[in-house]
This record gives sequence, structure tokens and C-alpha cells, in this order.
Amino acid sequence: MASITVRNLEEGLKRRLRVRAAENGRSMEEEVRVILRTALYCQPQAQQDLAAAIRARFAPLSGVELDIPPRSPMRQTPRFD
Repeated sequence: MASITVRNLEEGLKRRLRVRAAENGRSMEEEVRVILRTALYCQPQAQQDLAAAIRARFAPLSGVELDIPPRSPMRQTPRFD
């Protein structure tokens, strides 16, 4: 197994790591391994376009039927002769 050393770690970050490790009943070193495994082995979610994301968000709420008003004929474009 390989080893790495992380230098210049902010004190606040180290403190949060220590607390998180204690909450999970692990050493700080094992907690870092778990964090790295989770970050690097998880498959990123496939990104969808904005319209698909909005549709997926509101689909469970059902839809609303709207009356579409009839269109009037297009006006004539002005001529510049």
C-alpha cells in the first residue's frame, strides 16, 4: 500500500476531521481513507439538461392544462421601397 503526507492542512479542517472520525468510531487516518474512497470511487451522476431537470422536479406534482388562445394572423411587414 502507498502512503501520502498532507502538509499545510488548516487547523480548522484538521479539527473537523478529528471530530468526524470520532463520531464514526474511526481513527483520523481511516476517516481520510473513507473520504477518499467515497470521493474517488463513486460514479458521478449523469448531468441532464435544464429542461429535463425541471421536468423531473415537477413531474410528481402533476401538470396543469392551460387553454391556449387562438393566434391572430401575422401583420404585414413594412416595405421600404
